Amino acid sequence: MDTANQQRILGYFIEEAKEHLQTLEQGILQLATSVQDTETVNEMFRAAHSVKGGAAMLGYTSIQKTAHRLEDSFKILKDNPVDVDQKLETLFLNGYDHLQDLIERLENSADFKDADAVEILQQSESNFALLDQYLQQLLSGSASGQADIGQQITKILKQMLQIFKQPDSPESRQKLHLCCKSLREIAPNEANWQNLIATTQTAITNKKYPYNTIAQVVIKEIKQAGDYLNAGQAQQLVPSKNLQQLAATAGGTVGGSTTASTVSIPTDPQGAAIALLKTFNKQQIMQIFQIIKTRI
Repeated sequence: MDTANQQRILGYFIEEAKEHLQTLEQGILQLATSVQDTETVNEMFRAAHSVKGGAAMLGYTSIQKTAHRLEDSFKILKDNPVDVDQKLETLFLNGYDHLQDLIERLENSADFKDADAVEILQQSESNFALLDQYLQQLLSGSASGQADIGQQITKILKQMLQIFKQPDSPESRQKLHLCCKSLREIAPNEANWQNLIATTQTAITNKKYPYNTIAQVVIKEIKQAGDYLNAGQAQQLVPSKNLQQLAATAGGTVGGSTTASTVSIPTDPQGAAIALLKTFNKQQIMQIFQIIKTRI
């Protein structure tokens, strides 16, 4: 086949693929509604199938594989009733974005090759693996546990908001610590979550910053961390610089508003350690160590 005919066929494929992309985008953006209409799901399935076939005919394996993964996912929606949530919509939309990206690259580069799309294909495969796993969880009912996680975190966040609206006092801060304890129990085996909540607990003891400032940082931090945890992205659970700053500077008092007790500390290391153990509880000692670490 001569070059002119190849370019003409490629042009037909791209134009048709863009129409199919529009069908996919419209369906995915309203996925909760789309799955209730059999014909809409069939249209999305056929759109992905058509892109897959055209890409295979022209030898664009990266586009073929990505469209095929979307097609397989739509087949699950065709064959099974699924309760659509925000996470499922996001995973489908990510898959669509990868396919769109590949087709746009093909349109914009006459020399497009599969080797140019290795990174996109890797990201696509990772997303579709998550999508397939989550679809299976939804079908088996095990995804309800993740939904419960989000609900639990939201409930505790509302409690913390109400506590932060009250005047600052030892009692209110103690209530906040109890909320943090409940948060830790939501994912007891997730190390990043445990570390973030522990950092939050330490930050709450900070009396060097205004109570309202602590509230803003803590609520924002837990909200974002909860979203990551609920989405299965535990690797993103890292305390922000603001939260770390609050935790690192915790343990002081502000402007004489709290009367501090005086503790005599011996100059020898062993005597100092014994004095600390006699004076402070375990959590306070951990806070002291953290402060010392930031100063040396």
